[in-house]
Amino acid sequence: MEIKKILVSQPKPASDKSPYFDIATKYGVEMVFRPFIKVESLSAKEFRQQKVSILDYTAIVFTSRHAIDHFFQLCSELRVNIPETMKYFCVSEAVALYIQKYVQYRKRKIFFGGTGKFDDLLPTITKHKNEKYLVPMSDVHNDDIKNLLDKCKVQHQEVVMYRTVSNDFTADEPFDYDMLVFFSPAGVASLQKNFPNFEQKDIKIATLGATTAQAVRDAGLRLDVEAPTPQAPSMTAAIELFIKANNKTKN
Repeated sequence: MEIKKILVSQPKPASDKSPYFDIATKYGVEMVFRPFIKVESLSAKEFRQQKVSILDYTAIVFTSRHAIDHFFQLCSELRVNIPETMKYFCVSEAVALYIQKYVQYRKRKIFFGGTGKFDDLLPTITKHKNEKYLVPMSDVHNDDIKNLLDKCKVQHQEVVMYRTVSNDFTADEPFDYDMLVFFSPAGVASLQKNFPNFEQKDIKIATLGATTAQAVRDAGLRLDVEAPTPQAPSMTAAIELFIKANNKTKN
């Protein structure tokens, strides 16, 4: 079956130079960007049930921009005024710079790692052992950060501030795609939630990452395109290889 319309379960790229647009032009394929999942804040009531007082802590650990957005959103709802003495520890410079959206950027109070991995931030955190750290997290997380901070004997508390939920389709929203592209198991779960009687038939499914690929198989669906591979290190490369093999190249 020729691929004419692809649903990419991510937000539309900000840049027109995205490889997705190159594929669309080169092969005459329509790319539709429509996330299957979205991230939302806990309500103030849900947060209070965890019995955590934000102002009991002197430092916040941010692992993503999502964490920053939902931390400050909850603080606003709870009417918590963050003191200027609060320190922020971020996994990367990009995450650290994002804090400017909410507070004045002061390098002496904002610290970040160089690789984007928590392990790289840990030495900086341990240099400030007298701080009490609060770690905003998603409802779906593992204990890796907790275990590392425990091992270093750092005072800390993990707290759930946001969650990943299905971005539901409306009744009048068309679902006429030749290929579905997934980037997380949550996206696959959202497909099953939205379409409990989903029949794959000729629809191709593409995934990025081993856990997402396994989620497709566990759902009893057929996996047609998988990345990364030695031949296709990215999702777009894998999609293009598949189209080359199945579509008539646009002249």
